[in-house]
Amino acid sequence: MNKKELANAAVEALERVYPDAVCSLEYEKPYELLISTRLSAQCTDARVNIVTKELFAKYPTLQSIAEADLADIETIIKPCGLFHTKARDIIALSQMLIRDYGGELPDSIGELVKLPGIGRKTANLIMGDVFHQPGAVVTDTHCIRICGRLGLISVKDPYKVELALREILPPEKSNDFCHRLVHFGREFCKAQSPQCTVCPLLGICEQHLDFKK
Repeated sequence: MNKKELANAAVEALERVYPDAVCSLEYEKPYELLISTRLSAQCTDARVNIVTKELFAKYPTLQSIAEADLADIETIIKPCGLFHTKARDIIALSQMLIRDYGGELPDSIGELVKLPGIGRKTANLIMGDVFHQPGAVVTDTHCIRICGRLGLISVKDPYKVELALREILPPEKSNDFCHRLVHFGREFCKAQSPQCTVCPLLGICEQHLDFKK
């Protein structure tokens, strides 16, 4: 199989295993997904979901977050780690959204990455989940690890991974594929001790050749 055929096979296999491609971060408003993703850096989505429940209950609007006391935001989000930087970014991006974008999320990667603390990974997630734009590729650790093991990519730099996957993934399925990779990475293709013997992608995985030896 060439890489496009391999990518299609992986997409179809994960569609069967995980019919519901859902983001593991819980949110109600678009800006909440933006903030949750910022908090998820070097933190589990499960912990972020616990923290944001308190954060968004106390600060239920974008305006209230923009006007929040930095120390209070730091206290709430401390369990997510890197809380000094994350708290500053959350307040600053909220202020910028109100000041420059009328309180709405911009609908392009170029504009999203202008927001404090927001990189291409988060911008792609917003483009896919909020704006439902085809071709969104979220290059988190699961995506990079699993696509490397599958033989879809040969690089690890997130931006290069994004570009490489855009060339071979069906654009209309790329965002959901990335969501499914998160679930697959947690259940089967773990960073340590991957569950190769029961892996639903074993037949198409480049790594399975080494396993069979």
